[in-house]
Formats: sequence, structure tokens, C-alpha cells
Amino acid sequence: MKIYRLKSLEEYIKHVDRNQQNYAYMRDYEKKVTSPRSKKFTVRGISYPANRYVDFQVDYLHSDGVNINWRERLICPVTGLNNRLRCSLQLMDMELNPYPEDIIYITEQVTPLFGILATKYKNLIGSEFLGPDVKPGQIINDVRHEDMTNLSLQSSSVHHYLSFECFEHIPEYKKAIPEIYRVLKPGGTFLGSFPFDINAPHNFIKAKIENGETIYLTEPEYHGDPVNAKGILCYTIFGWEMLEELRQTGFKDVYAILIWSDIFSYLGGEQVFFIAKK
Repeated sequence: MKIYRLKSLEEYIKHVDRNQQNYAYMRDYEKKVTSPRSKKFTVRGISYPANRYVDFQVDYLHSDGVNINWRERLICPVTGLNNRLRCSLQLMDMELNPYPEDIIYITEQVTPLFGILATKYKNLIGSEFLGPDVKPGQIINDVRHEDMTNLSLQSSSVHHYLSFECFEHIPEYKKAIPEIYRVLKPGGTFLGSFPFDINAPHNFIKAKIENGETIYLTEPEYHGDPVNAKGILCYTIFGWEMLEELRQTGFKDVYAILIWSDIFSYLGGEQVFFIAKK
């Protein structure tokens, strides 16, 4: 398993130059395990959350039909988690080192990932966004509502804040960053992921809200939503600027984690996650 921790685009450019041998191995391996004759196949590997060898399920869902979306596939048949989510659990143990009694907030609740975490952490708090007219902290049909830009959580109340593929759906995502900082305890850690253009110095705004109206700056892009069958609009594709925005809020240590593994089947090139320590 290859893991690199990088703090800027400049560091990434140097990393790419020095990592060509590993990139060649990654490409060869991913080509070798891909079945060119079938739209559905399996890849053998260790599922970290299942703690066993499994046959990960691969297909062309969420792709252009030609290139596999490895990040969202490689489904573990035991846990139901894809490549990205399996990797997030392993990084959580490696980077956050949570204790069973730690208070952990995650910006999802009606998902397999939440269910797995709930069996391990008794003080886990999960939520979904149920609409702009719902009060933060309100529970509807056993689902807690939270707005990431206006959390009901008390200041300095959680040890760890987890958010995977949520930031891009917030029109004013910059308001969510100080909320992360506010609710984390001193020394607390944020672990997250979001659509990221690894070669881009700046964030790319795809849509925005003006006077209550959605303004599309590019072709609308919708992602799956566990509480909305119609999907949810993507407002932003992030670049390295996002790390600087986290630092400007007050986080002491902010970096991107690049990870790839044949053994754990973290494929599709280097997967990218983000850490910010208060």
C-alpha cells in the first residue's frame, strides 16, 4: 500500500515526477485485473472493514461507459461499501486513532457506512440534510437533520468530524468550514473527501445561488442522494485552494492523503482524502 501526505500543488507536482515507477505499476495492475469482455467482474482483495479476503464487485455504473469509475465501485459483498468508503474507514483508524468512547460526528445517517460505525462507537452522531425549512438538530422519522453551515452541535463538543462527498452540494460551502472548526474539540480532526481536481490550484464553481435562484455556470451535474431520489446538485469541484481555506480558518495541520493499494483494492489511481487538525 502506498500512502503520501501532501500539503500543496507544488508538493504534488514534485510527487508526480518522483512517482513514475509506481504509476506504471498501478496502470499495469489495473489493466491486468480489468475484464475487457465483461461489463461486470470481480477483483480479489482484502476488505478492511470486513477483515477478510473478498471478491470485490466491479461494473460500469456511475461511469462514461468506457472507463470504470473505480472510486465508486469495487463493492465489498460483505459490507456493501465501495472503494472510497472502505478506504475512508482504514484512514480513519490510521490518521484519527479514535477511541471507542470518542464523540464522532458524520454528515450522513441512512447509509451502510453509518451503520458500521454505529456498531463501534457508542457516541456516534449522524445526520442528513432534510431541507432548508427544518430546524438543525430536529429528528424526523428517526433521522436527524443538520445543516453543515449551521450545526446544532455545541462548540468544542466532538473529537472527530467525518464528511464524505458532501461539501460539493453546499452552495455556500465556505460557511461550513468554520462550523467544522467550531464543533471540534482542541486537537480534534476532520477527515473528508469531495470531488477534487488534483491538478487545479483553485476551486471551480459550477453553480451558485443568487436571490434564491440557482444560477448554472456549467452543465448541471447531479449526484446520488440517500434521502432524495432526484439526486442533488454539485456546486463545486475543489482544487488545492480548499486546503488553504481550511488553514485560514485556524486548522494547524492540513494535508491531502494520496493512497493506492492492490492488496486492499484501492484502485483507480491514487485516491484522495483530506485531513485538518485543530
